[in-house]
Amino acid sequence: MTILSLNSFAAGKWVAPSGRISDLKSAVDGRVIARLGAELDFERMTDHARKVGGPALRELTFHQRAAMLKALAQYLNERRDALYELSYDTGATKTDSMIDIDGGIGTMFVYASKGRRELPDDVIYVDGNLEQLGKTGAFLGQHVATSLQGVAVHINAFNFPVWGMLEKLAPTLLAGVPAIVKPASATAWLAEAAFRMMIESGVLPDGAVQFVAGSTGDLLDRLGSQDVVSFTGSAATAGMLRSNENLLGNAVRFVAEQDSLNATILGPDAAPGTPEFDTFVREVHREMTAKAGQKCTAIRRVLVPAEHQEAVIEAISERLAKTVVGDPRAEATKMGALASLAQREDVLEKARLIGSEARLVFGSTDGSRPDGVDAGGAFVSPMLFSCDDPDGAENVHSVEAFGPVSTVMAYRDLDHATALANRGAGSLVASVFTHDPQVARKVVLASGAWHGRLYFANRDTGKEATGHGSPLPHLVHGGPGRAGGGEEMGGIRGVMHYMQRTAIQASPDLLSGITKTFVPGSKTLPKDRHPFRMTFGELEIGHTLETAAREVTLADIEHFAEFTGDNFYAHMDEEAAKANPFFPGRVAHGYLILSFAAGLFVDPAPGPVLANYGLDNLRFMKPVAPGDTLKVRLTAKSKTQRNAEYGEVRWDVAVTNQDGEQVASYELLTMNAM
Repeated sequence: MTILSLNSFAAGKWVAPSGRISDLKSAVDGRVIARLGAELDFERMTDHARKVGGPALRELTFHQRAAMLKALAQYLNERRDALYELSYDTGATKTDSMIDIDGGIGTMFVYASKGRRELPDDVIYVDGNLEQLGKTGAFLGQHVATSLQGVAVHINAFNFPVWGMLEKLAPTLLAGVPAIVKPASATAWLAEAAFRMMIESGVLPDGAVQFVAGSTGDLLDRLGSQDVVSFTGSAATAGMLRSNENLLGNAVRFVAEQDSLNATILGPDAAPGTPEFDTFVREVHREMTAKAGQKCTAIRRVLVPAEHQEAVIEAISERLAKTVVGDPRAEATKMGALASLAQREDVLEKARLIGSEARLVFGSTDGSRPDGVDAGGAFVSPMLFSCDDPDGAENVHSVEAFGPVSTVMAYRDLDHATALANRGAGSLVASVFTHDPQVARKVVLASGAWHGRLYFANRDTGKEATGHGSPLPHLVHGGPGRAGGGEEMGGIRGVMHYMQRTAIQASPDLLSGITKTFVPGSKTLPKDRHPFRMTFGELEIGHTLETAAREVTLADIEHFAEFTGDNFYAHMDEEAAKANPFFPGRVAHGYLILSFAAGLFVDPAPGPVLANYGLDNLRFMKPVAPGDTLKVRLTAKSKTQRNAEYGEVRWDVAVTNQDGEQVASYELLTMNAM
């Protein structure tokens, strides 16, 4: 078999290995798979990212970056088979590889979608609501976010060479920030193959991404306040990197996602024979054996009611006994190898430490390999421990064997269970299997502060449940304390890690110009043509229509009540309405006000407005009594192109009475032809 030569990609060029060369070996049989080593000019790489990649990305709007991510994900998706083949030698089965490869590509698709749906077609993100800083509204505050003008350094772990790379790249590129990717060496051939595909796609602008196949050298010493380090790996390595004097001196953002001693709790209501018990056992088994237990989210501590401890041990052991460990290419194999021989030795050493406080109830810590596997492979059998004194133990709450190793512990009551879960000193995820909502609430209150994610499963979650160990791009991945104190993904929250939030104080006109959004109090653009007669391209932000007035009569209110069936006393009973401190007497229905408002501003003829598909932020500010008159001010607030045929227009709608007092406000959403 040809030995792969892993190249770095620096300043737009592939760079062959040089200097100190390392052999990378197959986790399955120990043969040399690839060689890597890098002597790179990191000053040139960071300059290239900042001066070439950054400006090119920042010229693109969020929607253009999202389209770029989608095209990149599609390109990778069509080439997964080649990545699967390379993944086997990392010790991963086909199912494991799908978690890594398909999961990474899927994350990129999600960010592409969120970029189009949740971010503006602009380069500035408006964060939160306006703040009125004075009495008249002439001086306002608004938070906005803009792209950092530096480079993101991604230092990834060995266990997910594709997912780990793509889940960091997706929000980074969507934020408009270039990245330098450093994969873990042990499985770098798979990361390099996926990265090479990204470059070959031609989708990314020059300088958007670079790749380090080897050591980071003095890279961290060349970072500044506009840069970000995003790290996944061990707490020890994170601590070493965090303490870099240059990172500390320049307050460089450091996002850490570290391994943690994640726990799962079998609820006190989930006795043997319940669906929750069966699901719990399946989940523990899956988390022990998927990726051979090499998941930062894997279940390490299994907390169960004391009366069910032996039943849980028996049920998990029965499943482990049926788990075929072997060559991941073999169809019968259910668990592959650890990533390397060094990882195998580390897992066995840590398992022995756990074994000093817990009895081994399944597997072996003596280093013997399962039957039928290659002697040069990094195989171990699953190991299940039982700790009879979890309160007095230390290692089971502080030592992580990063492999197929879990420890069962008994708890007395739910308070005891959450206390044990919290002794992990901060985790990425804890899971609870219960059908009792009160149990779920108590766990959140007692343990939410100690875990980045709480996963609840029961008979109702069914096949839609994603599993204890599956971080999702929609939700934050990270955790406090031992888990690193950082967050990744979390939808648009993950994008914000690579942007700077800035407080803007200005007049309404200036804020409107900055955000490309109509701000109340800013100048409007009255025009002769009705705004509904204008195409998406013709319509300007601030284009305003002031309508004629319409009186609301008692007959209108009674007719609306009869027609809709809404006979609420405030509309139909004068005496009862007057008794309510909010009403002067009988008042118009809120939805009558909306209906009359639409009648005042809608142009009825077919035209550029294709559809009204909703409204946001509806508020009724003042009651409308019989005899009041209504007027509407309709203003184009913002525009978002959706495709080549139409775009979304967001309208600011203000409804006022005869005294100029605002009685209702909302944002109307329409789709307008281009």
